[in-house]
Amino acid sequence: MKIIVAPDSFKGSLTAREAALAMEEGILDALPSAKVIPLPLADGGEGTMDCLVDATGGHTVFVQVKDPLLREVAARYGILGDGSTCVIEIAEASGLTLLKEEERDPLIATSYGTGQLIRHALDAGCRTFVIGLGGSATNDGGTGILQALGCRFLDAKGEELAAGGGALRKLHRIDLSQFDQRIMESSFTIACDVRAPFIGPAGASAVFGPQKGASEAAVALLDQNLKRLADCIEAETGIALHDMEGTGAAGGAGGALLAFFNGTMKPGIEVVMEAMDFERIASEADLLITGEGRSDGQTITGKAPSGVASLAERHQIPVLLISGAIEEASREMLRAVFTEVHGLTDSGINSEIAMSQSYQLLREKTAAVVGRYIERVKKSY
Repeated sequence: MKIIVAPDSFKGSLTAREAALAMEEGILDALPSAKVIPLPLADGGEGTMDCLVDATGGHTVFVQVKDPLLREVAARYGILGDGSTCVIEIAEASGLTLLKEEERDPLIATSYGTGQLIRHALDAGCRTFVIGLGGSATNDGGTGILQALGCRFLDAKGEELAAGGGALRKLHRIDLSQFDQRIMESSFTIACDVRAPFIGPAGASAVFGPQKGASEAAVALLDQNLKRLADCIEAETGIALHDMEGTGAAGGAGGALLAFFNGTMKPGIEVVMEAMDFERIASEADLLITGEGRSDGQTITGKAPSGVASLAERHQIPVLLISGAIEEASREMLRAVFTEVHGLTDSGINSEIAMSQSYQLLREKTAAVVGRYIERVKKSY
């Protein structure tokens, strides 16, 4: 029996690779004769770079850049197995996990370090890029990325603005005269699972600002500032980001990449699965198993398990969802998409134990689920 295990990370407890290994061991506990192929996934957020580098036999490059508060930090980008495609996660240099909770402040946090990674990759000869948006600490509309590549954001006196989303309240004009022209020679695929627009009640500031440390007053200011930025971008490029779906990703960095990098935005899971040649490998499987830290209504709107479920439906392959936790209100919705739905906490295990013992619990749950599934299959013949 050929079984593909293709989980996303279980955030806070297991990487996608670790989750896949735990599932593989669980399957072999229950069915030693199975041929198990681990294909850990990501959906454009953290883990995307490692997933693609591992799948294609690529490598990573370390660079000293600026973190969201302009401190020196070592960050990575990936070069895929083709030797020329560069994968950058905004979380590497501009991520929320780089800051202590008390340091989170999207009024001053900048995406500058991500722009430095792009510049370094350009210097190395890369012209094809995949940018993963997810886990950012910033709400600067991607201005930091642009500043690192020569773009200048000026106030009414012609002076350059400070870093961060708060400074955009003084924005008067965008100067592209020194913008790195190699960007125009390059292609950018933006891997994103966020549909938020640039501004408004469902936009970057309102939806993601609070988790980045923004107060209610700061959210309102950041939204006003992003509107000012969007107005200036429209005046400069003719592109209106304001209500465009996905432009609010990574604090508006998705909008900057669309407007100034001639980027193409695609669901992160599609980008990852295409780069991995996932469909060809998985289409001959007898069973697919996927999972994530917590499954709810958002799972079926572009998250990694939904990509696996879509492939399973196309090829009529059973697909089991085994996640850390299942939101009860979404269980029936998930059952309409997956052959079976299971959570580590289903048997009464509390979430703290599920997170602290996630590897062993996932191995045991997978063994139990696969064992029962095989018995049912045998009885059906």
